[in-house]
Amino acid sequence: MPPDTTAPVTDLLQQLIRNACVNDGEVRSGQEERSADLLRSVLEGPGLDLETFEPVEGRTSLVARIEGSDPAAPSLLLMGHTDVVPANADGWARDPFGGELVDGEIWGRGAVDMLNLTASMAVAIRRLADTGFRPRGSLLYLAVADEEALGTWGASWLTEHERDAVQADYVITESGGVPIVTPQGRRLPIVTGEKGCYWVRLTVHGTPGHGSQPLRTDNALVTAASVVTSLASFQPAAHVHEAWERWVRDLGAFPPDLADALVDPSRVDQALEELQLPIARLSHACTHTTFAPTVAHGGVKTNVIPDRVRLDVDIRTLPGQSGADIRGMLDEALGSLADKVDIEVLSDDPATASALDTPLWDSLASVSSRLSGGARLVPTMTVGATDARFFRRVGAVAYGFGLFSDRMSIEDYFSMFHGDNERVDQESLRLSTELWEAVAADFLA
Repeated sequence: MPPDTTAPVTDLLQQLIRNACVNDGEVRSGQEERSADLLRSVLEGPGLDLETFEPVEGRTSLVARIEGSDPAAPSLLLMGHTDVVPANADGWARDPFGGELVDGEIWGRGAVDMLNLTASMAVAIRRLADTGFRPRGSLLYLAVADEEALGTWGASWLTEHERDAVQADYVITESGGVPIVTPQGRRLPIVTGEKGCYWVRLTVHGTPGHGSQPLRTDNALVTAASVVTSLASFQPAAHVHEAWERWVRDLGAFPPDLADALVDPSRVDQALEELQLPIARLSHACTHTTFAPTVAHGGVKTNVIPDRVRLDVDIRTLPGQSGADIRGMLDEALGSLADKVDIEVLSDDPATASALDTPLWDSLASVSSRLSGGARLVPTMTVGATDARFFRRVGAVAYGFGLFSDRMSIEDYFSMFHGDNERVDQESLRLSTELWEAVAADFLA
């Protein structure tokens, strides 16, 4: 790759950060049109067909396409989102929307999640078009809005209303590709599936009364405290799925006895006690349905016994689980408190997963090994949510990947997602740009 590749991707990432397309979940937030316009200015030119979509004013997504020569050949979509989560500047060492370049690192909200990949994908497809690249299967690039708030005005809307514009057999999006050095060699995680979201709002009922006479009152807040305690202490049974077993076995980072325990549903809970807390939390989330009470609202005045408290609960589901399965778990967790609680489902978004034995896996394995000194891919499941789920549901194989330098540790990578002092190094930007070019040439030729 020519040495000047780093400069354009660095500049583009800085501009995307400075656009501050902050998505707080409100319909009018995000305003991703700023970054869609920027990317259009970068991508316009011979060899690329561009389209934009705006289901709500300002919530713009951009699609670029190099049409394939063979309609029967597999197509590939590179997808990055342009919105970012809010940032509190008080916790940052630098301006979270300054896009500063310091010691070879670009600082700012979205530098890791995931404007780095959005920028490198754009630079790669423009460079491919400039070289006259004509693939057998079509190559698409999607800079999508609203990923950080359930994808309502982005990938969800596009796959439902404009599927022909974004349809592809294979999709690559966030996240993965941070090198992990193990006793068995270098490993690169690739996300092949993700947990589902089953978000619920629990309304706890009581009887109002005067706060000065609390004896034997039916206090909704007191009941809600018991509900929260019951949910927090609830321990669903462990389940081991293919991606988790492959992750443990292929990573080669655990002693044999510990590895055996981590893939044994009857032993995994005990095995978690042997892991450092960050790895234990991830391992627990990958093998369990999780219940996290996250929001509470209740009471109207200090001297009034509350008759209603609202609790929001973030439930993350494993592949194969249905809403009915989760309602059964909720009933089990609540026990005798269930009669005091009304349950409203806010989101029922099941887990998704893609096959591991695919031509795209083979291409990513070959190219990334060459670019990263012989590293091997290991499948993993993200416990959060990405836009990949929408494309899996319409028949695509979707992976989360990128390519990062040794300067990015797996601990730093995960801590910066939605965290303070988010930043990415220029070498990682160069590697990811080279990855997209090489995979497009290898997979679509």
